[in-house]
Amino acid sequence: MNMVADFEHLTPEVLLDIVEGATGIPMTGLTIPLPSYINRVYEIQARRGERLIVKFYRPRRWSREAIEDEHRFLADCAEAEIPVVCPLPLADDSTLGCADGIFFALFPKRAGREFEQNTDEDWRRVGRLVARIHLAGERRTSRDRITLHPEKSTRGDLTLLIKGGFITHRYLREFEDLTSSIVQNITPLFDEIGFIRIHGDCHRNNMLDRPGEGLMAIDFDDMMMGPPVHDLWMLLPDHAGRSRREIDLLLDGYEQFREFDYPSLRLIEPLRFMRIIYFLAWLARQKDDYAFQANHPDWGGEIFWQREISDLKHQFQVIMEHKVAWEEGRFFGGGEE
Repeated sequence: MNMVADFEHLTPEVLLDIVEGATGIPMTGLTIPLPSYINRVYEIQARRGERLIVKFYRPRRWSREAIEDEHRFLADCAEAEIPVVCPLPLADDSTLGCADGIFFALFPKRAGREFEQNTDEDWRRVGRLVARIHLAGERRTSRDRITLHPEKSTRGDLTLLIKGGFITHRYLREFEDLTSSIVQNITPLFDEIGFIRIHGDCHRNNMLDRPGEGLMAIDFDDMMMGPPVHDLWMLLPDHAGRSRREIDLLLDGYEQFREFDYPSLRLIEPLRFMRIIYFLAWLARQKDDYAFQANHPDWGGEIFWQREISDLKHQFQVIMEHKVAWEEGRFFGGGEE
């Protein structure tokens, strides 16, 4: 059965045919859609009993080589005995299939509780896990993934938003001038910072707490080359200036396995800005999807961009206060306190 590279044609019958053809394993009719912002993910069941997860990657988002980088990173983590979920080999011994333009992979189902950082030791546990992931990450580079840098990834996202007609005429110039100023100010902070393979989307919803086994990191779909601190700041409950205790605990656990570059802490608020821009561009790429339009009817309107610019101005203020605090030797001081 053929389909074009479009999720609208990915019916239960089609996806089960694809999986059976790629694995040679007969499936039951079970297809349970799972939450995924950008891909299509389903829980399915083989007739012999085991539950599996199949992930169909959004067409035109990643190249084959970029997805293979994700799978290689997972394999490196597994080899280092880091709890992750690796893709299963298909009938041709590869881990990545393609059906008429849509890449897909099959994973074993792994259940667990959503992780909650309630105690000091919980924060240390996360720090230890992230450090181990980074030890695996620094083993090799990734040529086909995003490099998280203001003049690379962020500049590309801004070009998409500005040149792509996503910003209303009223706010276009203000958005362009504001973001250009922020990029100009934060780019020098990335000088002499080490870049390795990182998870890229390391928040607590991508951590599972498995009784008797510990923490497991899931969803490496956004893996990238970036500064290791990026995998730590997204776990924080607030801006850096109001998260000193949590940072200390994370690094206490982290440094049990890997040395941390403390000057890179000054990247936390710039990285938060870069994440805002990344998320705006990520949504812009989905703007024409029917489901997106139904779920985000006000996206891209006058009120939307007025609010976004206000948020970006506030973030710029935080960045500059943070920068001054660092230069004056009071890194967690300034206007954030």
